[in-house]
Amino acid sequence: MLSRSSFTSLVVGVFAVYVAHTCWVMYGIVYTRPCPTVAAAESGTAGCVWPYLARRPKLQLSVYTTTRSNIGAESNIDLVLNVEDFDIESKFERTVNVTVPKKTRNNGTLYAYIFLHHAGILPWHDSKQVHIVSPLTTYMVPKPEEINLLTGESATQQIEAEKQINVLDEPVSHWRSRLTLNVMVEDFVFDGSSLPADVHRYMKMVQLGKTVHYLPILFIDQLSNRVKDLMVINRSTTELPLTVSYDKISLGKLRFWIHMQDAVYSLQQFGFSEKDADEVKGIFVDTNLYFLALTFFVAAFHLLFDFLAFKNDISFWKKKRSMIGMSTKAVLWRCFSTVVIFLFLLDEQTSLLVLIPAGIGAVIELWKVKKALKMKIEWQGLRPKIQYGTYNDSEKKTEEYDTQAMKYLSYLLYPLCIGGAGYSLLNVKYKSWYSWLINSFVNGVYAFGFLFMLPQLFVNYKMKSVAHLPWKAFTYKAFNTFIDDIFAFIITMPTSHRLACFRDDVVFLVYLYQRW
Repeated sequence: MLSRSSFTSLVVGVFAVYVAHTCWVMYGIVYTRPCPTVAAAESGTAGCVWPYLARRPKLQLSVYTTTRSNIGAESNIDLVLNVEDFDIESKFERTVNVTVPKKTRNNGTLYAYIFLHHAGILPWHDSKQVHIVSPLTTYMVPKPEEINLLTGESATQQIEAEKQINVLDEPVSHWRSRLTLNVMVEDFVFDGSSLPADVHRYMKMVQLGKTVHYLPILFIDQLSNRVKDLMVINRSTTELPLTVSYDKISLGKLRFWIHMQDAVYSLQQFGFSEKDADEVKGIFVDTNLYFLALTFFVAAFHLLFDFLAFKNDISFWKKKRSMIGMSTKAVLWRCFSTVVIFLFLLDEQTSLLVLIPAGIGAVIELWKVKKALKMKIEWQGLRPKIQYGTYNDSEKKTEEYDTQAMKYLSYLLYPLCIGGAGYSLLNVKYKSWYSWLINSFVNGVYAFGFLFMLPQLFVNYKMKSVAHLPWKAFTYKAFNTFIDDIFAFIITMPTSHRLACFRDDVVFLVYLYQRW
């Protein structure tokens, strides 16, 4: 049987191996082995694959739309963008209006065909053209409309008939208003015997004389398709804007982006919603690669400290037999606030990256309340019977200090919470009365939650001791609190939840001061 220290060392060791293995895999993604013998390749005796772009051909970029998933000629397609004298080194962004066919307005799909071909030649007459297909529509449940609960005034004055058409529980067709294109511009010579599988599926090769060349690698950046850019397609919609942007891309970043897109697609296959996948996209798109690497290490350490904090917290409370020096009111408040925050994040449809740890924390806090109140549940048939344990004299003294602190605190806390709830009801729009109730509770938790830490601080002051606190768990939580400060700027979350991350820093610093 492993001791606790041995188990912790094992977990840390596995974590170190995981980080090292991930770094090795990432290196294998961004680094591609070039053709080993370029001199032999020039004579045509080696199996190297040369870049067609090294010949500096004159290229043209054409974007077509059609309702068909495959086309053989120029029938039933619309040209929406034509870039003559296309320069692969020059970045650009253009917005065009796209005609929406009737089939698409009736929940059909519209596709974009992007061709990169020789200038002055139609794509289907050019044997050296490359093309890629991307749907311009997707299906998603629209965001519920928010209203003023007292007046019934909606946040956006929409026609009542349109409200009835878009049933909130059913997915409707949405327009992808952005199309981001990339071309790999490096004159990289591949080793034909070990072509990377990720890039290979985007490559089209031609034989020119004795050597094999790969045509320009055209890539659509699907990670840039964000939920915030989606537009609901109504039956009356005849035209919609499409922003086409282009930028060059290196081979290393291209391979990395392909793997990330595959990872996001896998998440969706496992049941992640469009919004959950969008949160993951935001981590990659809204940050540069160096900051992204930092994010990976931060996330890895956050996971480690989360596990160690949960482990030590559970271990501490599992052995806890007395509540001497521990504020029962603080335990109850932490349980209430954690459950409210979880329900709030659930109502806001927050990313699973934030929601799952909050749910686990809520379950642990409920278990701690059972331990703090010395509750025992006995079943009499189908009816549960709850019994509470008794407190000794030292525990009663602690409870007296706890009650005294809460008495003074209630004079300040309750008016602030009730006033805030009333103000939000009059001035803020919500989806439902439940949404207002949860938001009122959570705003009280976020804005004044640190006040409920005061009873424990008061008990510490009266007891002249902090030895009764779970300091190992506090230490790991303190590390995670500072890590949360970084995540507050990376992961999409409600503003109040973001500010609460910084509020927790102050609370832990006060605990550290008392220990010192």
